[in-house]
Amino acid sequence: MNLFTHFRDQIAELITELAQAGELPEGLDTSRITVEPPRDASHGDVTTNAAMLLAKPAKKSPRDIAALLAAKVEGLAGVTGVEIAGPGFINMRVGTDFWQARLRDILDAGTAYGDSAAGADQKVNVEYVSANPTGPMHVGHARGAVFGDALAALLEKAGYDVTREYYINDAGSQVDVLARSLHLRYLEALGEDIGEIPEGLYPGDYLVPAGKILANRDGDKWKDADEADWLPVIRDFAIDAMMDMIRDDLAALGVKHDLFTSERTLVQGGKVDEALDFLKEQGLIYEGILEPPKGKLPDDWEEREQTLFKASAFGDDVDRPVAKSDGSWTYFATDMAYHLDKYRRGYADMIDVWGADHGGYVKRMNAAIKALTGGEGVLDVKLCQMVSLMDNGEPVKMSKRAGTFVTLRDVVDKVGKDVVRFIMLTRKNDAGLEFDFTKVQEQSKDNPVFYVQYAHARVNSVMRMASEELGAGPISDDAIHGANLGRLMDENELALIKLMSQWPRIVESAAVQHEPHRIAFYLGELAAEFHGLWNKGNKDKGLRFIISDDQELTLARLAMIRGVANVIASGLKVFGVTPVEEMR
Repeated sequence: MNLFTHFRDQIAELITELAQAGELPEGLDTSRITVEPPRDASHGDVTTNAAMLLAKPAKKSPRDIAALLAAKVEGLAGVTGVEIAGPGFINMRVGTDFWQARLRDILDAGTAYGDSAAGADQKVNVEYVSANPTGPMHVGHARGAVFGDALAALLEKAGYDVTREYYINDAGSQVDVLARSLHLRYLEALGEDIGEIPEGLYPGDYLVPAGKILANRDGDKWKDADEADWLPVIRDFAIDAMMDMIRDDLAALGVKHDLFTSERTLVQGGKVDEALDFLKEQGLIYEGILEPPKGKLPDDWEEREQTLFKASAFGDDVDRPVAKSDGSWTYFATDMAYHLDKYRRGYADMIDVWGADHGGYVKRMNAAIKALTGGEGVLDVKLCQMVSLMDNGEPVKMSKRAGTFVTLRDVVDKVGKDVVRFIMLTRKNDAGLEFDFTKVQEQSKDNPVFYVQYAHARVNSVMRMASEELGAGPISDDAIHGANLGRLMDENELALIKLMSQWPRIVESAAVQHEPHRIAFYLGELAAEFHGLWNKGNKDKGLRFIISDDQELTLARLAMIRGVANVIASGLKVFGVTPVEEMR
């Protein structure tokens, strides 16, 4: 139950009642009304802006409308007090029995607490990683991979029908470079002295194993063959080998995709021609000469006629080329075809997770989506900023195996997938992130993954202590589930329950905004509230979770912290992180 949606729906019904009674106009739009926690907890438990939003269409002052609504809101179940504040905010206080009932919801649902039908099974395509199949993934790919995977899980929890997709960029010149690089390693495996890797080829030793496999498979078949003969064969072999490596790396990070789509297959299947023909029919493709870029003229600038898409008609700064001087398609042309293909597969709602260096590409892709779908397709591009790798404050050295960068696998092998996944989600995707190997493994409250995991482990520790002190029977799962929650009356306990009760709202709002980092913030806040209550129990024996001479109160408090563990586990599940039972 999203309690804020619950009250919003009830307030909308009250507005309808007031309209039927002639106290408000009929047909008022209530869709933009918000109900949320007040910024200052002293103002109450729930607040709404309904009166201010309705003032103009109702032709009444906000406070007059607030007075009408407040009189009705006072009669809602669970509401114990109503105040009108400022220009017309309606602040509500909710009784302890209401909050105790929310804890019961949490216990009943377990880790499914927060599951929502808000998405109404709307189809969403989330494309993420999509690294060129030319080598192992680096730590920057890790951030996009984790972000996309967590966003997909978040959307599913909020009730969307999600497809996780990886777009294989295997049609460009980079895969020919890959094939030539692998051919060198193949010759090396045959005993040839290849010397230094020529500039322009991939130098990393990750191609050495693939070269040996190819040599074992084909012998010296390609040793003296013409490039025209071996290039297509070795290119296919190289792409398959690199994708196997990428899939293994993703699996180590706990990242999964439902679908892998090949750019080359799209091109060979005529999808690019199909997309451009569609745009030609709309008069959106033409032959023309672009204005030179503003500022310093690039050395490679040439004023020539090109095949252009009228991107500027759909919000882009300039029109964009769709064909190169050699007649081959630009990346933009194939990307347009790919997104049209996604749309025609039923995905009007598309989310792409890209690296920050693709920021200049966003406007043109949004323009293309508008043109190709008649405005019905929606693309949200989430740019992931760079990750700075540190170790105890010092920059991490590059990876020899990768050639020029630290691999994703290096990071996962060093600290584990759960740490990588959680830390990658502790900042908004478009903010820079520092990943310090030393700090992310520290057992301190300054390490967010430890702090949250410790809260879950501490709950389990309390459960074990209660079992040892009171016996397993008296504190069985059934006994805890049936606890008298009416004993939870302390303001600290109620504050913890109120925070837990916000989880469904956090899920829905984070899903709508495509911002999984909100989950990390919330889990940190919940862990802090729980640890704070634990610490208060150390100073005040009356607040301890286990009260030896009051089994009923103990069971109620164990139920409360079981709720904390459920919510933390629910959030970690969205992140693809396994909650720990005890810290080691």
